[in-house]
Amino acid sequence: MIAFFVALAIVVGVVEITVIIQVGQLIGFLNTVGLLLLVSLLGAWLVKRQGLGVMARIREQRSAGRIPATEAFDGALSLVAGVLLVIPGFVTDALGLLLLLPPIRAVVRRFVSRRVLREVEMVRSKQWTRAEPRPRQYVPPENRPPPPPTPLPPASPPDR
Repeated sequence: MIAFFVALAIVVGVVEITVIIQVGQLIGFLNTVGLLLLVSLLGAWLVKRQGLGVMARIREQRSAGRIPATEAFDGALSLVAGVLLVIPGFVTDALGLLLLLPPIRAVVRRFVSRRVLREVEMVRSKQWTRAEPRPRQYVPPENRPPPPPTPLPPASPPDR
């Protein structure tokens, strides 16, 4: 799993550098740096705004006595969006901005929840299944074995 994330970081880094170079050749170095900074600042503001909205919805759900699962997941996706927006690069910024859109978050939420539920079912079916208990047969009292003898308490030392 760690190897996957290392490979992903390398691939994302190479793609980001390639895109930054291409954009820099089109609009110039300073404009590219300015655009990256502008998108990061705008993204940070949007994430803050979305996060405050999510927190308000969580409070609302809790005061109504409901579990705010959807709102908590939206908060986690907003946090991921914020991380993607802070990472310098146009591709991660685009993904972060997409995650801030509620319809995109709903699609991601459905995809992840189905995947997690499938994994939970797989684990449950592998680890939590029990063999059927053997049916108990009635044994009449006269055919039952005698109970084991009760052990005697340890002897106390003799008095002197």
